[in-house]
Amino acid sequence: MNGISPQLQNQITQFQQVQQQLQAVTSQKLQMDASRRELVKTKEELEKSTGAVYKTSGAFMIKVEDTDALKSDLDESIETMEVRIASLERQENSLKEKYTALQETINKAMGKSAAVNEDDEE
Repeated sequence: MNGISPQLQNQITQFQQVQQQLQAVTSQKLQMDASRRELVKTKEELEKSTGAVYKTSGAFMIKVEDTDALKSDLDESIETMEVRIASLERQENSLKEKYTALQETINKAMGKSAAVNEDDEE
């Protein structure tokens, strides 16, 4: 990055960090959403169930005696996931704004830098 001001170098570094953070948050959000969808599907199947219901606990399958309690646990887990997903979405939006602002700043600075370099060559 020869000929680039220290300020611009710093902005480029910040841009790269924001980009990495954005990718991480987006990935977390997608994983959390997949988990939420799985819980919703599990609850739907539980609603349809008429026979014995089992749940896994570590390496064991345990017969569930109180399906209402299990439904309540699933509802609570789904709600927790939705809160986490909403938080990740807010974080993602904030990072997108920072990303766009830094991108515009860097592009403007690079445009000015290119114009200055072209003037020097003449």
